[in-house]
Amino acid sequence: MPPAAPPVPRGPLAVRWLGATVEPPCAGAVGSALVELENAGSATWRPRPDGGIRLGSHWLDRLGNPIVWEGLRTELGGAVAPGERRRLEASVRGPIPPGRYRLAFDLVDEGRFWLAELGNEPLELELEVAPRIRRRLAVSVRAPGDPETERALAAQEEPLVEESDADAVAYLAPGCLPAPDWSRRVLDAHEEGYAVVAGSIEPSGGPLGRRRAAAALGPWAPGSGRVPAFSEAFLCPSVVRGLEVDWAEDVEGLPAARRPDDRTFGEPWLYDGRIKLRAHRRSRS
Repeated sequence: MPPAAPPVPRGPLAVRWLGATVEPPCAGAVGSALVELENAGSATWRPRPDGGIRLGSHWLDRLGNPIVWEGLRTELGGAVAPGERRRLEASVRGPIPPGRYRLAFDLVDEGRFWLAELGNEPLELELEVAPRIRRRLAVSVRAPGDPETERALAAQEEPLVEESDADAVAYLAPGCLPAPDWSRRVLDAHEEGYAVVAGSIEPSGGPLGRRRAAAALGPWAPGSGRVPAFSEAFLCPSVVRGLEVDWAEDVEGLPAARRPDDRTFGEPWLYDGRIKLRAHRRSRS
């Protein structure tokens, strides 16, 4: 059953919600919605160089508490006069983690106010947010066939699949030895909604090489959990299929992905030090 239309207040800035349909959302991923609305006030909604009035959204829990306040924005397609209607195709990124949420659409005058602050009620829909991926992880290894790496991959708690069947692909180098729970932790994070996932690196090998690698790999040393503000490149990352990453120069022979500078509305990345790899010195190029 569609949600009941919220009441429309009197005043210069008022919106009448005519309806919304939302593509089934997945955690952390961008989906689409179709939103219909009418300018029910006496003032024209005008665009400005810095944004003006746009369609936005919030994700709330079932009690109405905000979980994600700053949703993606959608332009109105020009000035909207009183009484004029718009049918907008909006992009919506699912919240993390999966579960039952309320999606609230509202109009925002950027840098000034949301219309809900002026007495308008948002249009709310109750939605089930699905996991981002199925639990299907593949590994791409440069120069495959390293026996130690192959044994470590075969011993994973959660079996790996062929790349053609995978929803996410992890990029390793020969001599990378994942801990037995590595695949499970990577899949947990992707399922939760994260697009790119990586963790800590422990160097192995002879004493001299290990000390040299430990100095170079200091930021990725084991011992932490999740680090939301992790700013270094992600080493040996796992990436959901279809997402392009910006590859950096290798670090100690390990594949490195640059995290985007603008994280406000971008894909969610997760560094978790409990996702552990040992890197044998042979993995250095």
